[in-house]
This record gives sequence, C-alpha cells and structure tokens, in this order.
Amino acid sequence: MGGEAQSRTATRAVISAPSLALVFFLLAAASYGALIWAPTENTMGLVQRIFYFHVSSAWSGFISFILVFIGSIAYLRTGALKWDWLSVASAEVGVAFFTIVLVTGPIWAKPVWGIWWTWDARLTSSFLLWVLFVSYLVLRTLVDEPERRAKVAAVFGIFAALDIPLVYFSIWWFRTQHPQPVIGDGGSLDARMGWVLLLSWAAMLGVMTVLIRLRYRLEALRAEVDALRMDAARDSR
Repeated sequence: MGGEAQSRTATRAVISAPSLALVFFLLAAASYGALIWAPTENTMGLVQRIFYFHVSSAWSGFISFILVFIGSIAYLRTGALKWDWLSVASAEVGVAFFTIVLVTGPIWAKPVWGIWWTWDARLTSSFLLWVLFVSYLVLRTLVDEPERRAKVAAVFGIFAALDIPLVYFSIWWFRTQHPQPVIGDGGSLDARMGWVLLLSWAAMLGVMTVLIRLRYRLEALRAEVDALRMDAARDSR
C-alpha cells in the first residue's frame, strides 16, 4: 500500500511551462555562447567549441550517476520504492549524457590528436563507467519482482558509481593523453570561455532535471500499473 500511495503522489508531479521555458532559454543562450560569442581557441580552432557541450555533458552525467548512488543507498536503508525510481531515472539520463561524451570526444580528438580514440586512463575509465550503467539498466530487465529488482539494482548501482572518482581524478593520477583540467589546479581559461562553459552546464543541468523528473514519473506510473495488476490477480483467485 505504501508503494502505491507513493506512486499516486509522484504521478501528480508535472513539469511546469515556466520551467520548460527556462530550460529552452538556457539551451538557446548556451548554443549562442558556444558557437558565436566565445572566442575561437588559437591552437585548435573551431573544433574546440565542442568543448562546451562535451564537458557540460560529462559533468551532468556525473551528477546523474551520483544520484543513482544516493538513491541506491537510500533504498537499501528505507526500502521505499521512490528511491529505486530515482535511481533508474537518473541512470538512464546519465547513460544518455555519457553517450554524448563518448560521441563528441572522438569528434574533438581526431583533428587535434590525429586519432579517434586511445585507451588512456580518462577515456578508458569513462567508457567503463558507461558500460557499467548500461549493464545496470540491462540487469533491471532480468528481474521481474519489483522489490528484488530494486535491491539487486541498488547493490550494483553502488558498485558502478565507484568508478566516478576514477574517471574524474584519472588525469591527475595517471599519465594520460587527455588534456589536464583548464579550471582549477593551475589551469587557465579565457573569462568568456569560462562563462559559456558554466552557462552550458546550467543548460545541461536543466535538461537533466526535466528528463529525470519525467522518467521518475513514468516509473511511478509503472509501479501503479503493477500494483493494480497484482490486485486484479489476487481478486481473480
């Protein structure tokens, strides 16, 4: 009954028109900033502009996967299915963002490095993170019973999230082809580039929030349908 009540509450949540308008505005502003307003990088030229979408997608993917980690721990502690819904919603959105990262990275790398891909620490650990969360989503399809599925997925989600620090710190911990950070730790970035990067990240966070909320709502609806199906099965006996 608790799960059914949670699902009915969640299905009433909607994305407001002002929220969607704000996200579209941020996307438009970020696109203008990345493609037109930001200065062209002296060494890499126009291809460097993919940086704003590549990095902001990676950061947003990290946050999505961290939400999986938080939701998984919360589910194991409380047993409330709402945390499992948050985890699966965040995992799907995180996989989408890291797919963007894995596609835009080689497009940027080819004219700069002369190769599409190299198995260095940052690239390999990023690919591994994507594989782990794709596996998380596949694993969920293999278990039918909701509570058992949530428990198994929570344990695997926590394990998968352990790769996040490795991806983030790999360029400090290992010798890597991937460039060093341009923000913090002695890095430098043109002021306009920095503002456009932050604007791009704000836009991606807006998209992330909308997608997670919509996917969470879908999972809540699925839980409600499952509960009704189980009630109907019991009544027919």
